Amino acid sequence: MPLLRLETNMAVPEDKRQALLSSLSKIVAETIGKPEQYVMVTIGAAAMLMSSKSGDAALVDVRSIGGLNSKVNGQLSQKICAALTQSLGVPANRIYINFTDVEAANWGWNGSTFG
Repeated sequence: MPLLRLETNMAVPEDKRQALLSSLSKIVAETIGKPEQYVMVTIGAAAMLMSSKSGDAALVDVRSIGGLNSKVNGQLSQKICAALTQSLGVPANRIYINFTDVEAANWGWNGSTFG
């Protein structure tokens, strides 16, 4: 049920895309403490302007039913920024990350909800 949605203005070649998806999935599962079989990671292209400047940038949206808190969010921020800097070359100061703890009744899957 954790979801990491990455939007970036960087071109992500197919050979890097699969490796990045896998890396981000593992980071989310291990850091939040949820089974990776429930983790979804998406990568989308977006036009971006940050600090009134164009250039390499990324927006990451992390959602989960439980597992998010100040300590975990700090660890996720560090690991996600490192992964995006290493893989895509996006500087950490050009990455915004949003964390949302979702109530189980507000997350649907398999024709039902988790709550």
